[in-house]
Amino acid sequence: MTPAPADPLEDAVLAARLFALAPTTFKGLNLRGSAPAREALVAALGKAVPLRRLPGHVDDERLLGGIDLASSLAAGRPVRQTGLIEEARGGALIAGMAERMDPSIAGRLAQALDEGGTALVLLDDAVEPDDAPPASLTERLAFACDLAHSRRWQDVVLEGACGSLAAVQPLSDADLRALAATAEALGVDSLRALIFAGEAARGLAALAGRSVTDNSDLAGAVRLVLAPRATRLPPSEHDAPPEEPPPPPPDSEQGDPSDSESQQQSDPDLSELLVEAAKAAIPAGLLDQLASGKAPRRATSSGTGQKRKAATRGKPLGARPGMPRGGHKLALIDSLRAAVPWQAVRRRELGESPARPPPSGIIMRKEDLRIRRFEERAARVTIFAVDASGSAAAARLAEAKGAVELMLGQAYVTRSEVALVAFRGTGAELILPPTRSLTRARRTLAELPGGGGTPLALGLNAAREVAEAVIAKGRSAALVILTDGRANIAADGSAGRPQAKDDAEAAAKAIALRGIDSLVIDISARPGPEGAALAAALGGRFLALPRADARMLQAAINAVQPSAARAA
Repeated sequence: MTPAPADPLEDAVLAARLFALAPTTFKGLNLRGSAPAREALVAALGKAVPLRRLPGHVDDERLLGGIDLASSLAAGRPVRQTGLIEEARGGALIAGMAERMDPSIAGRLAQALDEGGTALVLLDDAVEPDDAPPASLTERLAFACDLAHSRRWQDVVLEGACGSLAAVQPLSDADLRALAATAEALGVDSLRALIFAGEAARGLAALAGRSVTDNSDLAGAVRLVLAPRATRLPPSEHDAPPEEPPPPPPDSEQGDPSDSESQQQSDPDLSELLVEAAKAAIPAGLLDQLASGKAPRRATSSGTGQKRKAATRGKPLGARPGMPRGGHKLALIDSLRAAVPWQAVRRRELGESPARPPPSGIIMRKEDLRIRRFEERAARVTIFAVDASGSAAAARLAEAKGAVELMLGQAYVTRSEVALVAFRGTGAELILPPTRSLTRARRTLAELPGGGGTPLALGLNAAREVAEAVIAKGRSAALVILTDGRANIAADGSAGRPQAKDDAEAAAKAIALRGIDSLVIDISARPGPEGAALAAALGGRFLALPRADARMLQAAINAVQPSAARAA
């Protein structure tokens, strides 16, 4: 079996050659990692396949085509202009910073890929593992190559193909079953991935000048298509249950002993060989995630705040029909584009000749008006609710203070603010309102007291009130609760664990009902089941971090920020 190459650029070049062999079959590539190797590969690919750049903020008119306003006004009749998707037919569109692509643009590109004739090359510049281009696109592209760790970039050449897919015979049923078994072992449940893998095996045979695929072609297809999509590791031999020996055949049907010996010495199952090839091809970073039981998440979030529609500022979006009032701006060019196709009809209605432009100019109506839309990213406020009770209060408060200071140190980068609620004894208090000021936080946190009972319900209610106030101001809120979950003070201040537990559960469900993202962190020496139960009532996440320091706490919070925080 052919081993995986030492440098990821080698497989990326092979994937690019397959794509150049049949662009409309393989649909495109997703190239991750801003490195010289990727630039060299794109330059070589541009010599084999016509590439058309896709602007980051392209609008529907430029992408799909529409009315050429200047030409239409000059000619006095609608003049259509082609869109980028149509111009790229026979080649491919190349999209930079694809991890930031707007979902509406991704949807239109996905539809164009399904219709055929257009391919796509995505340049993924994300740094965080969970950031990625829209899944609607990566699902439709055959190849995903991570070149972030490549150390080569010179002499990248895509050699010409020696044949074509049409000259290669279809895969046999045994080969298809082996690919399907490999996909199942890797947790790849996409039928598109299986189709791409089969076509990739045939493409590798075509590149080698063969008309029939062999095992090396299947292994290469698994390496290029299925391994980057793996969501779990295949079970190892010691994990598999022992196989029961088959029952001996009846005496009347016993054959020549040499037949059984030949069966025992037969070649291993093809699917097992492909699974081993896939294991060797899984990137090291992905392998570590899968080994620890963490399937790769393709969220579209960097945790920088919630997207919201705005009237006057932010990232420009496409125009939509509407009246320019309530702060909305008139999109003049889009309004004219909407009116131009109807000029001939409207002139006939007015008794004018549609053959020449009237002296009055463009005939506009209310339904032609378009308003400009913008998308503004709201600030994110992380609200710490810290259990300051009991003997572990000193450790919990120290780590919370350190995490608050670390997060405020990067507040201007992530547009985030931090607030702190402490609960102890018979009350809960907002000791640090939402702020970006590191100096103010240090001064407020310097002499924070601890000790006493655990009024968990009061702390949750106080944190919810802060979160609701934050949301009311148009910002996004997330709760980080540091507690062991062992409440012993009820919401009315009375002592008693049963009532305190019920009140805490009711307060947690109120937070979940409000849809506030939450994370429960238990940093006690011996985490118990109470913290996980609290997280379940909150509808949030749970982390047990005994012996955690402030830096570990900050890393954990950043790692599990819910992707819904940026849902539009």
